[in-house]
Amino acid sequence: MEVKTTPIQGLLIIQPKVFTDARGYFFESYSEKLFKQHGIDAHFVQDNQSLSQKGALRGLHFQAPPYEQGKLVRVIKGAVLDVVVDIRKNSPTYGEHFSLELSEKNFLMLWVPPGFAHGFATIENDTIFVYKCTNLYHKESEGGIKWNDPDLNINWGVSDPIVSDKDRELGLLKNLRSPF
Repeated sequence: MEVKTTPIQGLLIIQPKVFTDARGYFFESYSEKLFKQHGIDAHFVQDNQSLSQKGALRGLHFQAPPYEQGKLVRVIKGAVLDVVVDIRKNSPTYGEHFSLELSEKNFLMLWVPPGFAHGFATIENDTIFVYKCTNLYHKESEGGIKWNDPDLNINWGVSDPIVSDKDRELGLLKNLRSPF
């Protein structure tokens, strides 16, 4: 397993070692020991999975303390453009975003620690996206940033995305009182 840093402190790209043969492939998607060796000391309590059609956009979401979530995200089938925004008030990269394509072909995973808004846009039909969370879902702690915030200027790679009514109503980063 190879762990790569990103321009945003704490956000890590994980490339598992994939073993292939005539039968298919095998890889470890999580190893507490290996993750701890790379500075990811997380206790996961909930797994989530979604199925989305090409052009679906989900995000940008977070949960406020004390229900904040770290997330280990990956794609089982299809592909997404995964996007995170640093919303940690004292971070030198506050308000900056990072994006990465996650797919069934590249096997990449992204560790998103608490303090980030997270979202993704599907770039293939029937995409299955999974994430392990360090805290349980808590509706009253939900927060988010509008996916098309002009100050963020995120290129999601999809035109005319399919967005939920809830995500259309999210606020702008400049109006966010970050709880982190």
